[in-house]
Amino acid sequence: MTEMSGSGWRLLSVIKRYGLSVLSVATALLATSLLLNPSRRITPLFFPAIILSTWFGGTGPGLLAVLLSALSINYFFLHSQRTLAIGIQDLPYLTAFLVSALLVSSWSAVRRRTEDDLRRARNELEVRVAERTAELSQSNEQLRTEIAERKRVEETLREQASLLNLTHDAIFVFELDGVIKFWNRGAEEQYGWNAEQVVSRVIHDLLKTVSPLPLKQIKAALLGAGHWEGELIHTKRDGTPVVVASRWALQRDEQGNPVAILETNNDITERKRAEEERERVRRLQAELAHIDRINMLGELAASLAHELNQPIAAAITSAGAALRWLDREQPEVGRAREAVVRIEHDGRRAADIINRLRAFYKKETPIERQSVALNEVAREMMALLGSEADRHAVSLRAELAPALPPVKADRVQLQQVLMNLMLNAIEAMRGASGELIIKSEPGDGHVLVSVSDTGPGLPPGQTDELFNTFFTTKPDGTGMGLAISRSIVEAHGGRLWATNNDGRGASFYFTLPIHVEEHP
Repeated sequence: MTEMSGSGWRLLSVIKRYGLSVLSVATALLATSLLLNPSRRITPLFFPAIILSTWFGGTGPGLLAVLLSALSINYFFLHSQRTLAIGIQDLPYLTAFLVSALLVSSWSAVRRRTEDDLRRARNELEVRVAERTAELSQSNEQLRTEIAERKRVEETLREQASLLNLTHDAIFVFELDGVIKFWNRGAEEQYGWNAEQVVSRVIHDLLKTVSPLPLKQIKAALLGAGHWEGELIHTKRDGTPVVVASRWALQRDEQGNPVAILETNNDITERKRAEEERERVRRLQAELAHIDRINMLGELAASLAHELNQPIAAAITSAGAALRWLDREQPEVGRAREAVVRIEHDGRRAADIINRLRAFYKKETPIERQSVALNEVAREMMALLGSEADRHAVSLRAELAPALPPVKADRVQLQQVLMNLMLNAIEAMRGASGELIIKSEPGDGHVLVSVSDTGPGLPPGQTDELFNTFFTTKPDGTGMGLAISRSIVEAHGGRLWATNNDGRGASFYFTLPIHVEEHP
């Protein structure tokens, strides 16, 4: 069964309202006929029918009830014969009835409209009251939410302030003009002022800030990036300077406008002093290493003079021969040219020796580490010390592993370590001849190098003391060579130690980490 349309509902409503009018008048007619004396023209029951039709049906059904009532009275009660004709004698009565009926109908319609207006007004008032109640309820809920949020924010701020007071770092907040707003316990301990003494004071006047950049430039960088980091020098309450690692963070309001700066400072005074001391020690070690190299060159002076004399003497001999070949009646240009080639070769050999010495005795500050092939360094030292070994009847032998991985090191410092160990070995075999062996071999993540001799070996019970500064077993030794060599090896991430051989002599070993190439 399909649902009734809107027009169908309206037609049914009209039928009901006008049907109520007809039914009301019919009921009044029947009741008047049964209960009252029609001959006396008493017809009050029609008025309730008119009122009922007007009240529930509206003006149209009310007027229909008035018309039907008048017709019913005229037809049934004013004539003995049933007729709708109106007699002259009945006209006053019908007029009075119609006027009364119309007045009753109008009163009913007005009363009904008044009741409807009052009902609508009451409904509107109830709706407005409900809406206002809902608005008030919503406002109260928002107010409760805001109060709860404010309490939560206040509690969060209290917790954050408590946490900021727990940290040992100095933390304070100041406005863009430098006026202090917050000062934690860490700042109290670090600088000596409590919060009550510094709040509302200008931070940089209080701490006498010394910065690497002008404060205006720091603030400009802070406004641009929102943060800044650097080192500052502050002055404590007792006048003591303190170096701090300072971190600044810009605080903004809800609209994004900068309102304050949070500064966190960590005291690095002792660390800076330690760094300065380490730098001073490093420079001292470099100076001692340089002095040690000069001392070694002094010990090698005679041997180096002999090594330099060889190419120089050979060059002089070749030059004389070239002159003789050219002074003949028929100059032998070919032989003279060969002599000149030998002169060039000997000159280059002498220049190479001088260059190696120059690189060895110059100061290396700062250290320049690069990929170094240890086998090449070992061969260079064997070539440089060959004359010294020959002078003391010591033979040199190399057992170098092929394809030895490179190490990342300062080449000159590695030359110094090898020269120290080789000179000590030659010194240990002086006057008794012997053999010096240099070995290299790869290990697990490192390279192992050893320098062995066939001398008397290490003094009993003094193996560890050999590497102490100023400890020496040689009458004219300085006691710096092995100590400096160990510091060089350890600075490169390696280790240096010594042992006696199973047979004759001793061996010195050192390791260095393998250099791994970094690929982008």
